[in-house]
Amino acid sequence: MQDIEPFYNWRHLYTAEEDELSPFYQRTYSEFEYSQTLYNFYIHPQWDEFGSRTLYMKLLFVDYDQHFAVIELLGEWNDAIENDIMTLRREITDQLFRNGITKFILIAENVLNFHSSDDSYYEEWREQLEEERGWVTILDMPEQSKYDFKRARLTNYVWMMDYPQWRTLKPEVLFQSIDSEIGRTLE
Repeated sequence: MQDIEPFYNWRHLYTAEEDELSPFYQRTYSEFEYSQTLYNFYIHPQWDEFGSRTLYMKLLFVDYDQHFAVIELLGEWNDAIENDIMTLRREITDQLFRNGITKFILIAENVLNFHSSDDSYYEEWREQLEEERGWVTILDMPEQSKYDFKRARLTNYVWMMDYPQWRTLKPEVLFQSIDSEIGRTLE
């Protein structure tokens, strides 16, 4: 677990700790002190805690002009016990939404498990974003987590995509590609 780092190749373009509108503005990180754990396993100190005991994140990129954010996730997404979707919404995405972000790309390749509850927060999120022509997409969720996500019928509210080449693209190109694909599907 400690070897899984957040994606860092866009750090020359954006860092959440330097963005005054970011929920992580002025946060400091240690490169050497491992203090956060996920089920008794230490995780890399660059991951951000946002109120969940089982899910961590990294705000990789935000573009306020094009109204999108890219968020990478690590851990167990647990709506049944922890209500992680509520925490993510209230602590992170609602603040970004208030600052004009209406399109969210969640990279979930390191979401090791997903446990569902009801769909009310997902439905509310979709309704909030639809008014602004926004959306949420989840990229590259592992098959077992994707199966549980689909079984809970949450794909009624968010897009699920496999996009393993996302790391090779600039964030704007990734966004434009996903936005175009969603636009074609909606037509």
